[in-house]
Amino acid sequence: DQQDDFNFFKDVKNDRIQLHFCLKGNGILKYGPHYSLEVKSSNSILLYNPIQDLPINLSLNASGKYLVFIVTIELFHSFFSEVAGIIPFLNEENKNKKYYLDKELSPAEMLVLNQIFDDKKFNGAHKLYITAKAYEALSLYFGNNNNEQNCPFLDSEANTERIKKAKQIVIDHMAEPPSLQDIANQVGLSLSNLKTGFKHIYGESVFNFLLDYKLEYARKQLLSKEYNVSEISLQVGYSTASHFIAAFKKKYGTTPKQYAMSIT
Repeated sequence: DQQDDFNFFKDVKNDRIQLHFCLKGNGILKYGPHYSLEVKSSNSILLYNPIQDLPINLSLNASGKYLVFIVTIELFHSFFSEVAGIIPFLNEENKNKKYYLDKELSPAEMLVLNQIFDDKKFNGAHKLYITAKAYEALSLYFGNNNNEQNCPFLDSEANTERIKKAKQIVIDHMAEPPSLQDIANQVGLSLSNLKTGFKHIYGESVFNFLLDYKLEYARKQLLSKEYNVSEISLQVGYSTASHFIAAFKKKYGTTPKQYAMSIT
């Protein structure tokens, strides 16, 4: 892609928390001439520096998708007052310290963030929809982070890599996925550890992850307008279009055909 990179700059005060979500492409955050942070596709970075202002100087390839949430620490406390003690940078010990977190986004987080990014309906309900989705994204983000930190099984980097490999197997074979036992055998885990570890890292069961992934893949195929509903249903592993239509409607509240027609 020979298009120019997209560059974005914004001053950010030191009482703000920054949450950077890279949905597609790679983002580069520049801090002076000699230091930068890379935010890779399907990853996030949380930044909080109460000591000094932290302006955003972002470079992103033209086809990239990137979201930034900027929230004051006071407003953030009001969101999460009941669980502040278990969110590391909100507890008493760390409240005046710099905090940095780099983590992979779960499929559930990617789904919600893509829904925010792709929403093109700027009607009266738009602001309410975006606000609700932002709350949902934050809830998933901190919920998944706490689960992963509290899981002793994931203290082993090798086990974490096995779970990530299992996720890739599911994605690569989404139309005809192997059984959970077959996946566990392929990555060298017991069935129990596969189920437990997968849920801790990605915030949902293998089955729900696969369903979310297939339906989100189907939604993107509808956006491309290159395939009809029957073709897409086969791509994601449904033997009949009616089963696909029912699953899509349950997830998104509309049929695939209605969704495709709503895209302008």
